[in-house]
Order: sequence, then C-alpha cells, then structure tokens
Amino acid sequence: MAAPKVWRGRFLEDFEVGDTFRSRLGRTVSEADNTWFTLLTMNTNQIHFNHADAAQSEFGQPLVVSSLTLAIVLGLSVADTSENAAANLGWVDIRLPRPVHAGDTLWAESEVLSVRPSGSRPSCGIVGVRTEGVNQRGETVISFERSFLVYRTDAPEVLGRGPWAQRDGLTRP
Repeated sequence: MAAPKVWRGRFLEDFEVGDTFRSRLGRTVSEADNTWFTLLTMNTNQIHFNHADAAQSEFGQPLVVSSLTLAIVLGLSVADTSENAAANLGWVDIRLPRPVHAGDTLWAESEVLSVRPSGSRPSCGIVGVRTEGVNQRGETVISFERSFLVYRTDAPEVLGRGPWAQRDGLTRP
C-alpha cells in the first residue's frame, strides 16, 4: 500500500486488532524537563529533584517523575493511534518496571487490542491499545492500556476540518 501524500492520522476504519505501531520519533528526557514537570505538578518527593538525597537511594540519582514518563510515552503514541480521537476514555494497568533518568531516550510501541463502534456516538468508535515505553537500551520502562473514542472518516465533526478544506475543496481531513 502506498503511503498517503498527506498524513492526517488514523480513523476508526484504519485500526485492526493486532496492529502494532512504533513511534517514528524518540524523545530524550532532560533534567530541565524533570524539574519543570516536578514544579508544575507540585510533586514534593525529593527523589525527583534533590541530587544529594537521590544519591543515597537505591537508584543513586534522581528519578524522572513517573507521570512525566507516562505523558511523554503517551504523547509519542498519539501520531500513530489517537490523533483523530474525540476523547481519552481511560487508562488501566499502568506499570513502571524500570526507572527513567535524565538523559534516557524513550520510544512508544502500541498494539491494538480492541476496535468497536460506539453505542452512543455513531460518528465514532472505541479503540483499545496496550502501549509500552522503551528506552535506548530496549528496556520497557512503562506499560499501560488505554481506550479512546476515535472519529470515523466520514464523521461530521471532522469533515472540512482545517483551512485547507476551504482552499483546496477537500471534503475530509
């Protein structure tokens, strides 16, 4: 199958159980990312920002805040899974098998677990995925399952979305 000339993300019809998507981009987590996220979320556990305290822990250095790890890996998965989502519906079974430190680079891999039409929103369906965050050594550092409501290709909510629709006469994103 030829790649589309313009990528607009996956719609409900584009998902099949068993599909696996790997993020094209990786993201290196910096110390500044961790510090800012710690401040933003008011996380006062010193293992995230106090080098002297963290040096005495079993990890020997500060840990990246786990909710930042979740946010980055989720973000890395969006281009492959939920760019056309109407809403996230939930996360379950979040696991953190290995620590993440500043300087680690993360990638996301998502497997489609379920696909079904929505019973209450005819223009959407529900997709379930299992996502793993992997570091530069190929180690899984986070895994979780999530479900999201995603639009169908002909959903009125996405028809004519964006300025190109008016300019180029496109009928869907």
